[in-house]
Amino acid sequence: MNLNDTDKNRIIELIKAGEKLPKEFIYKLFADEEDVFLFWNGRKEEVTNIALPFHSIEHIDEPRKEAKKQGDMFELFDTRGRQLKGWTNKLIWGDNKLILSSLANGPMREEIEKEGGLKLIYIDPPFAVGADFGFNIEINGEKAEKKQSIIEEIAYRDTWGKGISSYLSMMYERLKLMHNLLAEDGSIYVHCDWRVVGFLRLILMDVFGEDNFRGHIIWRSMTPSGFKGQTSLGRSHDDILYFSKSDKVNYNPQKIPYTKEYLRERFNKVDEKGRFFKDEKIGTATTEETIERLRKEERIYITGNGKLRIKHFLDEADGYYMDDVWSDISHENSQSEIRTGYATQKPEALLERIIKASSNEGDLVADFFCGSGTTAAVAEKLGRKWITTDLGRFSIHTARKRLIGVQRELQASGKDFRAFEILNLGKYERQFFMDDLTNGKRKAKEDLYVDLILEAYKAKRIAGHSTLHGQKAGRFVHVGPLDVPVTQSRLIDIFQECRKNLYTQVDVLGFEFEMGLTPQFIQELKEKGVSITLKYIPKDVFDKRAVEKGQVKFFDVAYLNTKEKIKGKSITIELTDFVTHYTQDDIEELQQSMRAGSQVVIEDGQIIKVEKDKNGIITKTILTKDWHDWIDYWAIDFNYEDKKEIIKIKNDSGETEEQWTGNYLFENEWQSFRTKKNPNLEFTSITYEYKQAGKYKVMVKVVDILGIDTSKIIEVHIK
Repeated sequence: MNLNDTDKNRIIELIKAGEKLPKEFIYKLFADEEDVFLFWNGRKEEVTNIALPFHSIEHIDEPRKEAKKQGDMFELFDTRGRQLKGWTNKLIWGDNKLILSSLANGPMREEIEKEGGLKLIYIDPPFAVGADFGFNIEINGEKAEKKQSIIEEIAYRDTWGKGISSYLSMMYERLKLMHNLLAEDGSIYVHCDWRVVGFLRLILMDVFGEDNFRGHIIWRSMTPSGFKGQTSLGRSHDDILYFSKSDKVNYNPQKIPYTKEYLRERFNKVDEKGRFFKDEKIGTATTEETIERLRKEERIYITGNGKLRIKHFLDEADGYYMDDVWSDISHENSQSEIRTGYATQKPEALLERIIKASSNEGDLVADFFCGSGTTAAVAEKLGRKWITTDLGRFSIHTARKRLIGVQRELQASGKDFRAFEILNLGKYERQFFMDDLTNGKRKAKEDLYVDLILEAYKAKRIAGHSTLHGQKAGRFVHVGPLDVPVTQSRLIDIFQECRKNLYTQVDVLGFEFEMGLTPQFIQELKEKGVSITLKYIPKDVFDKRAVEKGQVKFFDVAYLNTKEKIKGKSITIELTDFVTHYTQDDIEELQQSMRAGSQVVIEDGQIIKVEKDKNGIITKTILTKDWHDWIDYWAIDFNYEDKKEIIKIKNDSGETEEQWTGNYLFENEWQSFRTKKNPNLEFTSITYEYKQAGKYKVMVKVVDILGIDTSKIIEVHIK
């Protein structure tokens, strides 16, 4: 520590007085023996090391064209051609810090190592302050904005709340976890732009080591943006930072085709056989034997003044080995069939180059900022295994549809592919989102939060209960957590306390509900004596004026109806209705505050275009004409209780144990969804044939245009 007694006394005085330390003291305190020390406000060396179990939401596998024969290399498929064993690709919904920690420290680490380790990571993290999780949806020619959920807003706050310092802290911890997960011969590519590239390069050097810096790629993806009169350089490129974990880097040099302009300019001579070529000087060290060989190969060109030069033919000009400037890849055209509408979508050609350069067929690659799923889609097409994650519900849904499309594309062309599963971390714990608070402060904050929600719901606070917080008109009330979904295990705890106290009715309020939480499960609890109603908490609860005026509206979770047609051992499912009460905006408040123009809002299960003319006259047009307009995707598991959901956890001795959660795995056996190429949906499923008679449970899952899941279980009797 490079401090003299005067410095030490001064620091003590400043701390006692509650004053900020001058930066020169901070650097001296933390410099150790390093010549250069990377420091920012909030830097922490420790990383999350929790290992939460992964819960399965959905298992998706398009049947192959024909059954694979048993006893050969294809025995991992069942009689319909669906994958039975082997690595299943992972699409994981949740906070990537907890996901990375659980991958690194939990049982899935063993699965990753069994596949040869994680060979490549590509990430495209948020570049700068902006709405990271909001998105636009198109409905009958108009666009509506789906705003961030509370969970997503918290992630946004944690990323940008203190500006660049909080962003660096967010990235630093995640990059350290990624470094831990990478195989020794693995690589990482970090995609960014001018706003953060300087910071990220320093952090990557800190985590991966300066010696493992492999390149700074300039991807010129945009039209030059310079203009007369501007005061800074125009910006037309992104940056991609490339690091390896060690000196054992796996790298496959890729050839970049020459541009037509380059070929026309360079290969501009024609010989007597009509072949285009360019020529170069013959080196002074070239022997007569070499010249004679080149002459026999018709590669000698004689100039007008009799000098000899060497020919290089156009048809041999297949390209050059890639360098660190990529100007031959453009963004996906807005009319491209693979455009998902996701703002940060990157072109498949870009990911194809990176994946080919730093991995081989069968390798495992990952992307922990999934976005629209480009990394996973390209990895699947190139025969790689993959893991991809995102906190945004819309991202997970967009990637799910895209990856099913890839499965269908490969299936149609007779190529092989792997099943994939959608996972989450199940039992989130709030302390992992609020670890900066002491237990006392956290308890006070929880009490304040619960009181706020109960006041908005017009319920009275009650004491002496472990899961129940309030009471309203004879019904008890549970306030779900601020930062994580209400899970099935939470509902079981509520049910058990109600049964113990002979309570029969309870409202469960939540910002988010676990994917796959089914109405059938709620019905089962009702049949056992406790009627539970699930209600969404609107964002308006944080508007004090709205609470005081009693304007906050809580709305029920959506439900769906179906019609089943059974003939012999076959069944067909028809989707017949879908009802949602989703509310995001307040039309009355909007009408008072908006200026002349139009705006699209979402209120009580309707998407409405509100127009206001210059005279202040308001007209409203309902854009969701029919319940069909709300459906973006629906899928069916024809035998829902066929496969138990098994999670892997580590016991106190560090050994991996398997446990049944009490739930079943949703195996996606049929689905229909909207795409840009085909926006139409089928509302009647295929005819499914059961092999034997019996009672079965069919699960139907709907995802609406906002990316929200609703499920239903149907009991059928096959004779």
